[in-house]
Amino acid sequence: MSEVTQGGELEWSVLGGSVCQGGGTDSVVRYKYRTVMNPEREKESTDNRGRWEQQFNPLLIGRRSAMANHKGLIVDVDGRSHENNLAHRTREIDRERLIVRRGQPFSITLQCSDSLPPGHHLELVLHLGKRDEVVIKVQREHGARGQWWFNQQGAQDEILLNLHSPADAVIGHYHLAVLVMSPDGRIVERADKISFHMLFNPWCRDDMVYLPDESKLQEYVMNEDGVIYMGTWDHIKGIPWNYGQFEDYVMDICFEVLDNSPAALKNSEMDIGNRSDPVYVGRTITAMVNSNGDRGVLTGRWEEPYTDGVAPYRWTGSVPILQQWSKAGVRPVKYGQCWVFAAVACTVLRCLGIPTRTITNFASAHDVDGNLSIDYLLNDRLESIDSRQRQDSSWNFHCWVESWMRRDDLPKGNDGWQVLDPTPQELSDGVFCCGPCPVAAIKEGNLAVKYDAPFVFAEVNADIIYWIVQRDGQRRKLREDHASVGRSISTKSVYGDDREDVTLHYKYLEGSQKEREVYKKAGRRVTEPSNEIAEPGKLQLSIKHAQPVFGTDFDVIVEVKNEGGRDAHAQLTMLAMAVTYNSRPRGECQRQTISVTVPAHKAHKEVLRLHYEDYVSCVSEHHLIRVKALLDTSGENEPIMAVSNIQLSTPELLVQVPGKAVVREPLTAFISFTNPLPVPLKGGVFTLEGAGLLSATQIHVK
Repeated sequence: MSEVTQGGELEWSVLGGSVCQGGGTDSVVRYKYRTVMNPEREKESTDNRGRWEQQFNPLLIGRRSAMANHKGLIVDVDGRSHENNLAHRTREIDRERLIVRRGQPFSITLQCSDSLPPGHHLELVLHLGKRDEVVIKVQREHGARGQWWFNQQGAQDEILLNLHSPADAVIGHYHLAVLVMSPDGRIVERADKISFHMLFNPWCRDDMVYLPDESKLQEYVMNEDGVIYMGTWDHIKGIPWNYGQFEDYVMDICFEVLDNSPAALKNSEMDIGNRSDPVYVGRTITAMVNSNGDRGVLTGRWEEPYTDGVAPYRWTGSVPILQQWSKAGVRPVKYGQCWVFAAVACTVLRCLGIPTRTITNFASAHDVDGNLSIDYLLNDRLESIDSRQRQDSSWNFHCWVESWMRRDDLPKGNDGWQVLDPTPQELSDGVFCCGPCPVAAIKEGNLAVKYDAPFVFAEVNADIIYWIVQRDGQRRKLREDHASVGRSISTKSVYGDDREDVTLHYKYLEGSQKEREVYKKAGRRVTEPSNEIAEPGKLQLSIKHAQPVFGTDFDVIVEVKNEGGRDAHAQLTMLAMAVTYNSRPRGECQRQTISVTVPAHKAHKEVLRLHYEDYVSCVSEHHLIRVKALLDTSGENEPIMAVSNIQLSTPELLVQVPGKAVVREPLTAFISFTNPLPVPLKGGVFTLEGAGLLSATQIHVK
C-alpha cells in the first residue's frame, strides 16, 4: 500500500497478463488506482498544511491568538480573504490568507470596541522584507500616480478600509500596520501582524505584464496542467506536466527562491525594490532555477548515472521539486534537464502572476563561440575528434519559457513574448541565466537588445557545418546545412492539448527575401539568390527509415542517386551511433563500409539492419540513434554526407477512468501499457500526480 499525502488511499492490482512475470511483446500490465477521502486522511492533510504554515506563515498563527486576547480600540482585523481572493483571482492559491494583485483595490475590515475619538484618525504603514528593509506610508487620498493610497468608510464599531496599490508595486510579502493617531500626531494604538502577499496583475492595463486576452490568461497564468514537447522535429511527442502553481504553499516557495538569490543575500533592500520589475524578476528566476553558482533549485545532469538523485525523465511535475528544495534547506535537487528547468520556471513565473508558456525548439543550436555556425570536426571514421573543452552542438530539442511583458527598458517594438532560459548553458553578465530576450528582436535580427539576443538567435538560425580533419591536420568541408536549425518551434495550444507551432514568431519563411535581410543584419553570411539555375550534384545521398519502436529490429535505407551520364564508383560508409538528445555520443551501434557502383541515371539502395541487441546496451534514456552516411568517390567529386536522427518510440501509458468522478467518493483509474521488448520488465515505477487531487505518488512494480 502506497501513501497518498493528500487524503486518499492507493490500491493497485494486476488485472491482466503481467510483463513482470515473463510477458512478451504483447503482454499488458494494468493497475487500479483508488482514492477516497476519509477523516483520518483529512486530519493528516491538515497536519501537513500546519507544518507548512509554521514554516511560511507564523504571523497568521500569531494574529489568531493575539487578536483573541487583545483589549483596545481595534479588537480585530479581517483581511476579507474570501472576497478579495475571489476578486483578485488568487482563491486557487489560498482561501484563508490574503493574496492580492497589484493595481487592483482590496479591502480590510477593522472591528472596533467604539468609534474613533474626536480628532483622531487612522494611518497605514506597509513593511516589506524580513527585517522591514522597505517601509511605505499609505496616503490617505488618491495622490500622485504610482503611490499607495486608501480611503475609509463605516461607523461605530466597524471601519472598512479600501487600499489601492499602484500597478508597479513591489511583489512580495507585506506587513500592514494600522495606527490610531491623536490630534497632536502621537500613536495612540498600533495594530500590526496583519500580512498579505502581492502578485503581478496581468489583468491590469497599467501593469507591465498586462495581457489583453482572457483565453490566454486562463492558459498562461491559471492553468496548472500542461504539455511539453520532445523528440525530433519529424517525430514530435508531448508529455503531460503538472505545473501545480496553486498547490499549498508553492507561492511561498516561489518567494523563497527570490529571497535566496545572490542579489537578495547581498543587498535585500535593493533587491526588494527591484521586484516591481518583471524583467528583473524573470531574470532572477532563470538564474535561480538552476543551481550553478547560487542556492538554486535544480542541478543539471545530462547522462547516467542518476543514482544519487532522481533521473530527469522521472519527474512529472514541478511541485515535488520545489518542495524538496525548500524542505532540504534550499539545497539543490538532483537532477534536471532542459524541459525540467523550463517547467519549474514556468510554475514559478505563473504563480507570481507573469503569463508564461513552455517552448520547445527542435534542432536547437548551442553556439559557444558566437560565430552563428555549429562546427562538427570528424575523423575519417566519422567519429568526433573535437578537442575543444566546450564544443558547439545541435540539440535534438531544447526547452525554454516565454513570458509576456512590456519592455520599458528597450526601444519600441520589443514588448510581448520574451525568451527566458533557465538551463545552465552560457554565462550572461557572469551568471548562468538567459533572457529576457524579445522574440520580436530575434525575428528581426536586432541582436543588440538585452538580454542574450545573439545566443538565442543562434539557437534558431545557426548553420551546421561538418568537417573531416585529415591526417595532416587540414580540414575538408563535408556538408553545410543552412536550414535544419530551429524547426517546429512548439508550445501547447490555448484551446486544448494540441500543439501550436510558433516558428514564424522567431523567423521569417525559410528562403524568403525578408529572411535574407534579417541574416544580413544579424551578421550571418548570406547566400544571395541567382537567376541561373544551379546544376544539382550528379550524386545525391539520402537516408530513409520508418518510425521504429524501442525493442524492435528495424531497417535504415541509404539511397545513392546518380543523375550523371556515366556510372559512378564510390565508397559508402554508414554509421549508426546512440546519442543523447543534446548530441553527446553514447556508443557505436553498427558500422558498414562497402564499395558501390551506381549506373547512370539510376539509384542504388543499401539497407542497414539494426537489431535490438545492437543498440540496447548503448542507447540513452532519450532513445535516440544518429545515422551518418558518407559517400566518397576517390577524388572525382567532393565527398557527400547525409545525417538523420531516429527517435525510437516508447509505449504510451493508457489511463482510463470508468464511470463518473464524484467529490469524496472512491475513484478507480486503470493504467496500462504494452511491453514492446523481447524480455520481461522488472522493477518498474509508476508515478501518479494531479493538481489538487494527488501529490506525486509512486507505485513500484516488482
